[in-house]
Amino acid sequence: YLDSLDRIGAADYQPTEQDILRTRVKTTGIVETHFTFKNLHFRLFDVGGQRSERKKWIHCFEDVTAIIFCVALSGYDQVLHEDETTNRMHESLKLFDSICNNKWFTDTSIILFLNKKDIFEEKIKKSPLTICFPEYTGPSSFTEAVAYIQAQYESKNKSPNKEIYTHITCATDTNNIQFVFDAVTDVIIANNLRGCGLY
Repeated sequence: YLDSLDRIGAADYQPTEQDILRTRVKTTGIVETHFTFKNLHFRLFDVGGQRSERKKWIHCFEDVTAIIFCVALSGYDQVLHEDETTNRMHESLKLFDSICNNKWFTDTSIILFLNKKDIFEEKIKKSPLTICFPEYTGPSSFTEAVAYIQAQYESKNKSPNKEIYTHITCATDTNNIQFVFDAVTDVIIANNLRGCGLY
């Protein structure tokens, strides 16, 4: 944003699509958003990933159609703000395990977004994956490192009946997100049809 200070500071400033996509608001509590896509009505709940927020929401969603779990790939070599001794990806894996295998979500499909692929692709060249996973012996390449991380998450699933749909994403790439959102919509429709015995 520093390169855009003059533009952003202008009296007639109008945010671009990228400006909007790059904004971030910290989620506290449960934030519900309603929207329509492809003539389907969605209710999306953002529950906040911060440690202090989790106990507030986990029990509230027994009948959800699907869970979208977002992971920042770029967090593999970072620690939590609230606990500088805990690796962000280790904490994320722990949370994923607790949600994936929670009694409230026994039959709930999980859509796993491995996000910030653009940042990760640059970082992995300089910062080895062994910072997070000392047992990793593969190359420091995007493809192999992402596949390893994906396997770490998917291996947490202890239920043969639960589906995990993984997507490698960049939230600021509108084409990528459009494709992913179409896939997510298909999963949700299939789950609803399955729930009615029609699929």
